[in-house]
Amino acid sequence: MQRKAYAPGIAALLAALLAGCTGGSGDGGPTDDSNPGDTGTASAAAEPGRYRTLPEPCGAVSDGSLDELLPGIRQITDEDQREKAYEGQATVTYDTDRKVGCQWKVDAQQATDHLLVDFERVVSYDNAVSDDSQAEQLFAEKEAAAHLPEPTATESVTPGSTPAGGAATTASGTPSPSGTSSPSASASATPTELQPRVLEDVGDEAFLDDELNSSGSTAKQRTVTVAFRTSNVIVTIEYAEQPATVGVVPDSKEMQDRARKLASQLADSLSD
Repeated sequence: MQRKAYAPGIAALLAALLAGCTGGSGDGGPTDDSNPGDTGTASAAAEPGRYRTLPEPCGAVSDGSLDELLPGIRQITDEDQREKAYEGQATVTYDTDRKVGCQWKVDAQQATDHLLVDFERVVSYDNAVSDDSQAEQLFAEKEAAAHLPEPTATESVTPGSTPAGGAATTASGTPSPSGTSSPSASASATPTELQPRVLEDVGDEAFLDDELNSSGSTAKQRTVTVAFRTSNVIVTIEYAEQPATVGVVPDSKEMQDRARKLASQLADSLSD
């Protein structure tokens, strides 16, 4: 009977302890499974790039475009050799998901033409930097490395023309040479509107470079480079021609028009 006398006291003690354990959740305090450092929202990762794959480079340029860029290809009489010339040769790469390219070379009676097309898919490994932003930074470095000339303030430019990029001036409005020397041979060898410049009508951003040089002889080789970025893919076109006749200089406007046309076609195909 004496043991039964302590039962009410023990019950009261247990009730008090239980009330103390449950009281914390009622006054706005944290529950047992809460984490004081957890805000409940994770920082959002940067957006991935638009492109997850790259095109097959040797099939990216149509036969019609190759006919225009490499006129000597149609002069190849042997059918097998001509077919091989159209196929091109893939460049060496160790990761076809990130970088691919193809090159063509055609020797003709008038000149030797080279064409290289390179695709690079940029991927950012920083969660705070998007693939597009990373590609934009790499493209800016590529453009800076090209050392595009600044437009000179002394040049006479017709209203509406943009010598540093965009639409070129017309033949009737072509500025006359100002007589100022240029650091590159290409700039002094071409009219102002054909000098290396930023392009405004290809991809998200683009530029064109034009170099004229002699490779150990008096024969002049011209190389026109058009590079553009579309989202997280950077495309580079290198188009070169070396005439077979000494003293003949490849036509800058013709080569630039061909390279820009191909760039527009590739940009459109990436957008499809």
